[in-house]
Amino acid sequence: MISIKSTREIELMRNTCRLAASTLEYIEPFIKPGVSTEELNQLCHEYILKNGAYPSPLNYHGFPKSVCTSLNEVICHGIPSKKDVLKDGDILNIDVTTYLQKFHGDTNKTFYVGEVAPEIKKLVEVTYQCMREGIKQVRPGARIGDIGASIAEIAGDHGYGVVEEYCGHGIGREFHEEPQIVHVGKRGTGPEIKAGMTFTIEPMINLGRRHSRLLKDGWTVITQDGKASAQFEHTILVCEEGAGHEILTLRKEETA
Repeated sequence: MISIKSTREIELMRNTCRLAASTLEYIEPFIKPGVSTEELNQLCHEYILKNGAYPSPLNYHGFPKSVCTSLNEVICHGIPSKKDVLKDGDILNIDVTTYLQKFHGDTNKTFYVGEVAPEIKKLVEVTYQCMREGIKQVRPGARIGDIGASIAEIAGDHGYGVVEEYCGHGIGREFHEEPQIVHVGKRGTGPEIKAGMTFTIEPMINLGRRHSRLLKDGWTVITQDGKASAQFEHTILVCEEGAGHEILTLRKEETA
């Protein structure tokens, strides 16, 4: 069952999504060599609570932290740790979901730590491009498959692997709702996109092959070949005919 949000629910979604976006803006200055991912987790945790919300990942199916921190070859769901200390040349994805006024807002960004190698920088830039191209497909009457097809085309042009085991999702009163938003696909297939839907687009793009491996902690997913992976995520609202969509988690640095 795909939820269609009411006008009131959309306004509440805007509120929680604005907080999720501002959390990423808040944490960026702290991301530098010598800082542990646990320190970043604690800062995000305190910021979210201070703004009257709760970090959705904390205790979600047993996840032990308030944000996900995925470093270099970690694709997603990395667990913050005092042992993971950032160093020059790393890339770090921080995934934030806020629960405010009974609605969830979900977003993530891959950050550079110090000076990053050109090959890795290109991966991050293309991953962001993939997400934005996927977002461009969102409008009433389009199909979910259009999103994944556009992402896979760009990634494929650069020889990158698109992770298939993990995907975007509907979001609202529940952290994860229908529909699933896979990042590969065929145009014109999948559920019809309708006004009032809210979902995430969050492609995970690997420098090497698409294949992943789940670590023994039951959460951390890494690239099978050990090469770097990047990800970006926004929560999207499908608007009425003509308007297309609204990026609910847009940050100040970005254009709509």
